[in-house]
Amino acid sequence: MKKNDIKGLTVEQLKEQVVAETDRLQKLKFAHAVSPIENPMRIRQTRRLIAQLNTELAQKSRQA
Repeated sequence: MKKNDIKGLTVEQLKEQVVAETDRLQKLKFAHAVSPIENPMRIRQTRRLIAQLNTELAQKSRQA
């Protein structure tokens, strides 16, 4: 997801996306703990995406 895509989301969509990505991160971590996943960089990318979503959510909530 690109920054422009994230900025275009509403507050509700951002919250839903954070929940979905957090769930995805948890599943990736569990899968990696059991057996090494093919691309471990996906864990880092997911963490960064969650941080970007949370940052945009905080900015939008301050504006409202």
